[in-house]
Amino acid sequence: MLKEFCFHHADREPVARCPECNRYFCRECVSDHDGRLLCSDCLLALTKQQQEQQQARIKKLLPPLQLIFGLLGAWLAFYLLATGLLSIPATIHDGTIWHEQTRR
Repeated sequence: MLKEFCFHHADREPVARCPECNRYFCRECVSDHDGRLLCSDCLLALTKQQQEQQQARIKKLLPPLQLIFGLLGAWLAFYLLATGLLSIPATIHDGTIWHEQTRR
């Protein structure tokens, strides 16, 4: 019968086998993740993979959000321009404001 030892510590008996890499590990070398005991290498690879998936989902959302904010920004710019033009007195458009200033 072959006696197994911890993959990282040759003098310790294993308490768990990592389901990802099938290696044996002692209590200090495994962590509980989603109800499974994983070694640190597999846990790091799994969390890295999950982060990459989350970043890919965020990257998919960026173009529609950029379009929406771009359209809102353009609408706001034109709205402010129109508001500014509407606040100009009608006498400037008629050309009579210059006559009023010279009479004073």
